[in-house]
Amino acid sequence: MQALFEHYKTIILFLHIISAVIWVGGMIAIKFAVHPVIQSIEEPKIKLGKTLHIVGRLFNLVMPFIVLIVLCGFIILKGTGLSGVVVHIKESLWTIMTLNYVYMYIKRTHAQTLFDRGDFASAKEQVRLLPNVLLPLNIVLGVVAIFLGVELRG
Repeated sequence: MQALFEHYKTIILFLHIISAVIWVGGMIAIKFAVHPVIQSIEEPKIKLGKTLHIVGRLFNLVMPFIVLIVLCGFIILKGTGLSGVVVHIKESLWTIMTLNYVYMYIKRTHAQTLFDRGDFASAKEQVRLLPNVLLPLNIVLGVVAIFLGVELRG
C-alpha cells in the first residue's frame, strides 16, 4: 500500500480532497443558495417536489465521492503511516457524516415514494429534519474534517 501511495500520491490526495470539496461544497450550496430560493415557492406541492428532486440529485452526485473519500483515505493512512488522535477524530467525523448521509438518503427516498403516492404531508414529515438539522450537521462536521486534513498534511 505504501508503494501505491508513493507512486500515485498526487492523484490520491487530489481525489481525496476534491471528493471532500464536492460533498461539503454541494451541501453548502444546497443549504445557503438553493434552499432559500426553494422556500420562496408558494405552492407547497411544487416546493416539496422541487426539494425532493434537488436533494435526490445532490445525494446521487456525492455518493461516488463518498466512496472515493473512504478509499483514498485508507490508502493515505496505510501509505503514510499517519496515526494519532487527529487521525481518529477525522475518521470519526467522516464516519458520522456518512451514517448521517445514509439516514438522509433513506428518509429522502421514503419521502419520494410518499410524494409519488400523493401523501404530501407524510412526505414533508420525512424530510423535515434535513434542511435545518441533518444537513447543517454534516456541513459543520465536513468543514472541521477538511480543516483537520489540512492540519495533518501540514
